[in-house]
Amino acid sequence: MSTLIEVGTTRLPDVRWDANVELRKARMKDVEPIYTLIKYWAERGLMLVRSHNHLYENLRDFFVLEDEDGHIVGSGALHILWHDIAEVRGLAVHPERQGQGLGRWLALAAEREAKDLGIPQIFAWTLQVRFFTGLGYHVTTRENLPPKVYQECSQCPFYDNCREIGVTKVLDPDNAFRK
Repeated sequence: MSTLIEVGTTRLPDVRWDANVELRKARMKDVEPIYTLIKYWAERGLMLVRSHNHLYENLRDFFVLEDEDGHIVGSGALHILWHDIAEVRGLAVHPERQGQGLGRWLALAAEREAKDLGIPQIFAWTLQVRFFTGLGYHVTTRENLPPKVYQECSQCPFYDNCREIGVTKVLDPDNAFRK
């Protein structure tokens, strides 16, 4: 059993910096650790919180990084919106494992899955623009993305006060959305 450290109102397990990590698709038992990890960053204003219900309904979208001690130290998802676009979302890495390339690993896993599925374009809403531009994404606006993206944004509680920046990456230029 691991020691817990208090971080704001959310408690994360103490994890080892040097523990080996495995990337895999998320399982039902991962919902609570994914929720807690996302909530940790949401409390700091760096991402949107996702409800347990949302995580259960979209669990097949998620990848996790599990360390050799059984802790989920990262999460990320590829959420398909339409035949030509998918969103990279829920990308979070445990604060004690930052700076090890784990976020990059998760983002590239989502990109690989999009390519395997034949999705020509991916995007994300983020406050970590530099992270995504370092992976080849380009800054964009809601209006420059397909209408399906805009429809989903209109349901967000932060729609009128959104601080997130849109970033997009074209994987297949011949089939990507063109405005």
